[in-house]
Amino acid sequence: MILHFYFARRFFWTFAGIFSVFAVLLALIDLIKDLQDFPDLPFGNIVEITLLNAPHANYEILPLIIILSSVALFLRLARSSELVVVRASGRSAMRTLIAPVAVASLIGLIGVTLLNPVVAAASKRHNDLVSSQMGNGGLTVLAIAIEGLWLRQGSDSGQTVIHAERASSDFSVLYNTTFLSFSPAGDPIHRISAAEAHLTRGEWRLSDAKQWDLSSDENPEAAAIAATTLAVPSELTQDRIADSFGRPEYVSIWNLPGYIRQLEDSGFSARRYAVWFQMELARPLFLTALVILAASFTMRHTRLANTGVSVLVAIMLGFGLHYIRNFAQILGENGQIPVLLAAWAPPVASFLLAVGILLHMEEG
Repeated sequence: MILHFYFARRFFWTFAGIFSVFAVLLALIDLIKDLQDFPDLPFGNIVEITLLNAPHANYEILPLIIILSSVALFLRLARSSELVVVRASGRSAMRTLIAPVAVASLIGLIGVTLLNPVVAAASKRHNDLVSSQMGNGGLTVLAIAIEGLWLRQGSDSGQTVIHAERASSDFSVLYNTTFLSFSPAGDPIHRISAAEAHLTRGEWRLSDAKQWDLSSDENPEAAAIAATTLAVPSELTQDRIADSFGRPEYVSIWNLPGYIRQLEDSGFSARRYAVWFQMELARPLFLTALVILAASFTMRHTRLANTGVSVLVAIMLGFGLHYIRNFAQILGENGQIPVLLAAWAPPVASFLLAVGILLHMEEG
């Protein structure tokens, strides 16, 4: 038990040291980038933007930090011959890895349960601040409710509130829509209803539309105009609508189940959020697999193998598994593979691969 605590302590402090170095480096890089992007902002506001982006940046590179921490720990133990003494005492490699694996699993659990909500809140605030500083002529706000989707587009000529009962997965088409336009003073100008609204470059293309003029004192219904197609100017793009909709990273993992149910009840696809939710649940297993994988190539004594090649193979293999995981996420979000398969297959396969390599190295 004392030896387990010793290995756990060594791994934790190695992880903390590497994490701190990367946190400082990423903060400095973001600070320089923000200084270039916002030259007119006060320095205090730029520092705020940088600090708000720091949790997400460090959370994204957590697998890399785990790989480097594992490699650094086992190389240090091998060079000091501590692993030789441990192995000579009859302790197997799997038993030696209990403490580092437990620490990595604990880091993953803390990251998912505690750090994830912090990352979500900070990322959302960071996106709002950057959008407010880089706004290019309009304000876009999107909300989801039981009755459908509410979208607002703004410009110097006024605001337009858009309601749709449902939308396509990429937000390029709205169904059963209503456009209500207001002047800069807040007075209603006109109302348009349409069966469909297709978002094209610079405008909405409405089908089976009917327009009511609300700016005059006359009866709006008497002056209503019906049209097979109608164009409504817009500065919106699919990417801007998706950003207003909110990325899965902007929602805390504790709120994701309810958010997914709300989307599904409103008739919208929640696949992207479901994939992200399952991937977050599988994160501790993936971090555990990376520790075992790194240990497989670096637990041997430095005089028995080419250390540089072993370290390079371990890091590159870890990167490869990380990119396979991201690729599976894309396939899951696009509906190419089931949600559970996209989220859990890469971590489970990585874990089995790492254990297999470790056992092969142990047998060899």
